[in-house]
Amino acid sequence: MNALPDPIIVSSRASPPQCLSRPAQSSLSPGFLVEPPKKTKTASQAENSDRRFRRWGRLMAAAQGGDCQAYEHLLRELDVWLRRYYARRLPHPASEDARQDALLAIHAKRHTYAPPRSFGAWVMAIARYKWIDRIRDASRFAAVPLDDDIPIADHGGSAISAAAVDDLLGQLKPAQASVIRLVKLKGLSIASASGATGQSAALVKVNLHRGLKRLAALVSCDVVAAKISVNAPKRHWHDLNNLDHPQPRKKTCDDRQSIKQKHCGTSNASLPE
Repeated sequence: MNALPDPIIVSSRASPPQCLSRPAQSSLSPGFLVEPPKKTKTASQAENSDRRFRRWGRLMAAAQGGDCQAYEHLLRELDVWLRRYYARRLPHPASEDARQDALLAIHAKRHTYAPPRSFGAWVMAIARYKWIDRIRDASRFAAVPLDDDIPIADHGGSAISAAAVDDLLGQLKPAQASVIRLVKLKGLSIASASGATGQSAALVKVNLHRGLKRLAALVSCDVVAAKISVNAPKRHWHDLNNLDHPQPRKKTCDDRQSIKQKHCGTSNASLPE
């Protein structure tokens, strides 16, 4: 049975990872520990750890022999142990990701464990390297706070101008609008515009001249119409209401005379005031 490669099998008391520079270490988010927490183990705790690792080694050997229940029991105990291991070294989201990565790595590399060797060193090496990977990711993709007042260029005026130009060009003849777009907006030469539109160079110049003249007239009309609309007297709501419901006109002398002729048949009698 193949053993785990030498770069992977390291002691659980190895020195902290030196893969990060000091500026990178200082940029880590709170909760990321570059150095493992130093905790002095008593003799009984060290004995319990050794006993646990030996039991896990026997379970892994049984799992390599085809015992599915032993393998399931081993993964459950490793899941609890890895959860505590990363909770002391990483913030919660990163610790959960590291725990899952470590379990996947244990499952993928289970055939590399050789029962004569220490299972504790084997599993600690995998857990430690997954911890280092998370620290590297945190230093590489450190969150940068963004200012709420980020200057953003305002392109509203340009968009409105472009829409106004398109509207004006839509009122020209297609031949005139096409040459204006090519020559004045896109900066093509007369010869290039002639080749693109199929018009002769002389016709391109004529359409360009007439189109610009027509555009100037349209712009002038729009300006005059805008001034008229601004200077026009404003009607109040009661004036508009009077247009729909005109007030009765006062009777004049001529109206009274016509009523007298209709009812009395004479024009000499006077109506009472």
